[in-house]
Amino acid sequence: MDLDRFAADAPDDDAPGDARVCVVATQSETFERCRAGFYPAPRSYDRTRADFEFMAFYRTAPVSAVTHYARVVDRTEQARGDPGPMDEDDWAALIDPFSEERVVVVFAFDDLVPLDSPVENDLNGVRGAWYCTVADLREAGTLSGLRELAET
Repeated sequence: MDLDRFAADAPDDDAPGDARVCVVATQSETFERCRAGFYPAPRSYDRTRADFEFMAFYRTAPVSAVTHYARVVDRTEQARGDPGPMDEDDWAALIDPFSEERVVVVFAFDDLVPLDSPVENDLNGVRGAWYCTVADLREAGTLSGLRELAET
């Protein structure tokens, strides 16, 4: 169980309801990088060019739910071997298992905001990127409900 939403120092869930969100799947190692303030995506992925203000994170484990979102504050293109937000360990853990691409876009965030009610998995998880609003995240109790509201 994720207890972030009960922490006294958790950021408030006060983003504008109409703000556009990109929902992505994160495995444990990727989510830990999100907690550290960044998420990389291979440059060829559509989400690197899409217009949105926030990212939300479907966590494959241990909770199988969308649990957090964060305001995107920067996007940095980084080639493998060049200085930037990602080091070689990040490339090995976050990019190599999924892509042979040598250029990524690294999204930088404000602090992660825990959702008051996680969006529970009642499907087969999130594939690719889904686009919705912050209000959609707050309203949907399940991934199937979110999928009905989102662009996938």
